[in-house]
Amino acid sequence: MSIRLQRIGKPHQSYYRLVAIEKTRGPHGKPLEVLGSYNPRGEKMKDKLQVKTERVDHWKKNGAQPTETVASLLKAYAKQEKAGAKA
Repeated sequence: MSIRLQRIGKPHQSYYRLVAIEKTRGPHGKPLEVLGSYNPRGEKMKDKLQVKTERVDHWKKNGAQPTETVASLLKAYAKQEKAGAKA
């Protein structure tokens, strides 16, 4: 299993779902669970990325590996959440 981005949206207006999915499924395969969304056109990080962190942690505990891109997005999201908690 992996946690990866799944592209949806119109041509030239990309929008992604953050999904838990089996590695063998194709790019448009049915996910096991939708864990959030990523809009690369958002201005602020909180507008760009929406994540169900407890569900992401659940899938990681069950062996799901985030892709390199998702890992960097989750790291940025955690950093933003930590900065928001201090303010």
